[in-house]
Amino acid sequence: MTKTTLDEDLAELSAAEEFLEYFEVPYDLGVVQVSRLHILQRFHDYIAHVPNGLPEAEPARREAYRRLLTRAYQDFVTSDALTEKVFRVFHMNEPETTFVLLDSLIHR
Repeated sequence: MTKTTLDEDLAELSAAEEFLEYFEVPYDLGVVQVSRLHILQRFHDYIAHVPNGLPEAEPARREAYRRLLTRAYQDFVTSDALTEKVFRVFHMNEPETTFVLLDSLIHR
């Protein structure tokens, strides 16, 4: 049996449940079913904003990933997608209305 690296393992994971199980983060399936994409996006965002980057050593990096995934998951245990506003669409403003005089549309 060949032992795979963390990066190789991560390349094979796709579903939120797979990530949570791989990093041994206990989870409620109901929370994941409702917020799976939000959890994974928040996890990605947390990774991208780690000060000074992630550790080079695999055991330390694995533990950092586990902590960040736990944090991302917990965000949606205690809150919801609308409140957390993970995706850009939640940050968009309401459409604005503009009043245009009909006379200004008529070319004379």
